[in-house]
Amino acid sequence: MTATVRVVGLGPGDAGQVTRATWELLTHAPLVRLRTRVHPAAANLDLESYDAWYEASSSFEVLYQRIVDDLVRLAQSSPNGEVVYVVPGSPVVAEQTVVLLRGRSDVDVICEPAVSVIDVACAALGIDPMAQGLRVVDALESTEAFRGPGPLLILQTYAPEVLATVADRLPRACEVVILHHLGLADQQLIVTSSDELTSFAADHLTSLYVAGLRGAGEATEDLVSFMRRLRAECPWDQEQTHESLTRHLVEEAYEALDALSALAAMVSANEEDELVVAHAEEELGDLLFQIIFHSELADEEGRFTFATVADGVRDKLTGRHPHIFGDVVVNSASDVEANWEVLKQREKGRSSVLDGVAWHLPALALFAKVQKKAERLGLSVENASDDLTAALVALAQRGLDEDVDLEAALRAHVLAVAQRIRAIEETAKTP
Repeated sequence: MTATVRVVGLGPGDAGQVTRATWELLTHAPLVRLRTRVHPAAANLDLESYDAWYEASSSFEVLYQRIVDDLVRLAQSSPNGEVVYVVPGSPVVAEQTVVLLRGRSDVDVICEPAVSVIDVACAALGIDPMAQGLRVVDALESTEAFRGPGPLLILQTYAPEVLATVADRLPRACEVVILHHLGLADQQLIVTSSDELTSFAADHLTSLYVAGLRGAGEATEDLVSFMRRLRAECPWDQEQTHESLTRHLVEEAYEALDALSALAAMVSANEEDELVVAHAEEELGDLLFQIIFHSELADEEGRFTFATVADGVRDKLTGRHPHIFGDVVVNSASDVEANWEVLKQREKGRSSVLDGVAWHLPALALFAKVQKKAERLGLSVENASDDLTAALVALAQRGLDEDVDLEAALRAHVLAVAQRIRAIEETAKTP
């Protein structure tokens, strides 16, 4: 007969909330182990715990595996072939030792029902988890940004340093409710922001609730749905093709460049202008919409979708960054750039560094791109056929050598002249 580990949970509160069946097991089972006594409901239980192992283990992974190995050993040597294992809260919520036990083939695992932190949190918040679409996440599971939609119940936030990692994974100034000591006399529900989380003294009875979390994924899905409605209901949008939209993409790209140049100038001057920031945000949105539009047309044609576009560029850039996602070592940005060219040629099966160059680029940008490729091959600048062209080439080369964007510099000069023209015009209007 296979040995059994029967897992029971101690509910929240000073006395805990356990079923009658669980209480019978705790008082009559021949062999019982408590994962930790650091829980209000376990304070008065005269049971052997694994608390001493916490200090002796190098990590939670090592600790939990040791506990599981010991429970299996105890179950196999128990008089009735069973050990009762007591855990805080519910055995089926955020209990890694139970996950590991269930992965064993040499022991049966039975989990008894118990009140969980989810039940207590929802009761304290006054919400129905099903109606709200509550998602339960582990603060330690990843370092990636939390994704919407909300609401989220974030568990394992047992220390200030964990709260710091959670704050980094949430949007700035995101509203968060700290759920502290739920079910105890000193229970607290503290409304704060993600920016202020690190100032709270969290412990093992602390969790977080985030009511709303609108991430990039949800926003993009809404934009794609919006585009589909336009295609279904708007006569102008219905008439558009990849070809007819081309000029709009070019226009939006240049408008975004103008807005970003203004934003960069603002940042360089260490200033803050809400209008400049809003304009950059708006123009980037217009540019994004063009990409969504073309992707929707391609989806209707059965060629690709915005999702495959996004996945494709992520996969491509993963391959182009082996120093992050592989074992390549780089020492500088120039190393990254050199590797990039090699990887791109290999990836595209190109025979020339010039393959893939967009020859319709503005001349100055085209010169810079081709000249950089020539320099990587050790080629010197060829003499121009006439004096004017030679002067232009020399000027463009100087811009490269001094890391000056001549296109941007000339544009900035033109804009400055335009500003002076407007000032003169305004002065002329004054009586």
